[in-house]
Amino acid sequence: MSKPIETYEELRAKIGQELGVSDWLVVDQGRIDGFAESTGDRQWIHVDPERARRQSPFRTTIAHGFLTLSMIGAFIQDMGVIPAHTQAAFNYGLDKVRFVAPVKVGSRVRMRSVLISMEDKGPGQYLIKGENTIEGEAKPALVAETLIMLYERRKKATA
Repeated sequence: MSKPIETYEELRAKIGQELGVSDWLVVDQGRIDGFAESTGDRQWIHVDPERARRQSPFRTTIAHGFLTLSMIGAFIQDMGVIPAHTQAAFNYGLDKVRFVAPVKVGSRVRMRSVLISMEDKGPGQYLIKGENTIEGEAKPALVAETLIMLYERRKKATA
């Protein structure tokens, strides 16, 4: 993990550069089952280990693609990419997402992030675009261009 970003100027200076690499995370069946429960997506390839062992080309269950995509937010926070004086950060959108390879149960994933751009959207408001690669086994599991709106904490006026 790299040193957390303290200021928006420091973040802007990283355009075109790698922001960091997250710690590894093991994707276990409990995480997959919890995602299935919360979304209602209980397709057997995700939640039935016995059937997956018999019928899946992967011979095991795999994580939902959208589960893998949803990990980006936590990885970004853990990497210290959001400047220290941020009041709020919101998902703004996705420009491109590719599910490159499945994430098999029990495998480890981590994220590598590059800052593509940073736009001023108003006083203390910044739209950042990042290329995020979830690395898995032999090749990346997912590559996504994400948009995040950041709101800088305003200094309180003194009397």
